[in-house]
Amino acid sequence: MENLKEYLPESVKGKNALITGGTTGIGRAIAILLAAQGARVAIFGRHEMELADAIEAINAVSPEQRPVGFIADVATEEGIKSIFEQIDAYLDRLDILVNNAALAFDSITSGSYRDWKYVTDTNLLGYMACVHEAVKRMEPNHSGHIVNIGSISADERGKDSSVYVATKAGVQGFSEALRKEVNELGIKVSLIEPGLVGSDMIEVPAEEQPAEIEALKMLKAEDIAMSVLYCLCQPKRSDVIYLQIRPHLQIL
Repeated sequence: MENLKEYLPESVKGKNALITGGTTGIGRAIAILLAAQGARVAIFGRHEMELADAIEAINAVSPEQRPVGFIADVATEEGIKSIFEQIDAYLDRLDILVNNAALAFDSITSGSYRDWKYVTDTNLLGYMACVHEAVKRMEPNHSGHIVNIGSISADERGKDSSVYVATKAGVQGFSEALRKEVNELGIKVSLIEPGLVGSDMIEVPAEEQPAEIEALKMLKAEDIAMSVLYCLCQPKRSDVIYLQIRPHLQIL
């Protein structure tokens, strides 16, 4: 008889996870799901009200895990320093980094240099800086998992979204090269590229999003959270390096 343990998934129970942009949308859903599965999560965002709401939701599913939450801006050097000072203060190690904090933006023909810089610093440089700090904390344990949330925009490259596309294409290339750099350190890297997800980042009005989800034309944030959990629960020998998830009826 085959050894059924070979088929059992890894568990996130007892692991420490940092989710960037974990106070709203996809990040919030990821934090709630990982906490419900027994992980201790640390989240941050830019707004106190959203942070308090997310912490309350995490406590509702797993109060014993004592989630860590704080205000920080991943787009600044000071923000990155603050984030990892908090991690070192409250967590004895870092097992999982989910890079998720991102901002929407449209064409390079709109906005200003300051706007483009802030979006790029959030969507790309923030990912890179968090990875740099996470790897320093994961390497001594010869283990860890980095999940970068990208976007199918990196491949679709739609009209009137050139600034956002540039950042997500950067995340895609960064993730592919990163995996080759850190795998020998025992660290896994997964890139997840969602399609259209209901959130405040898209143009579809919030009141219309439930109907789009019901019609299978839009995903829920919880769908992406499930994809993250799938990547994290693979056996040690197995890496999910690239995963696209789209609504059933999203053609492009």
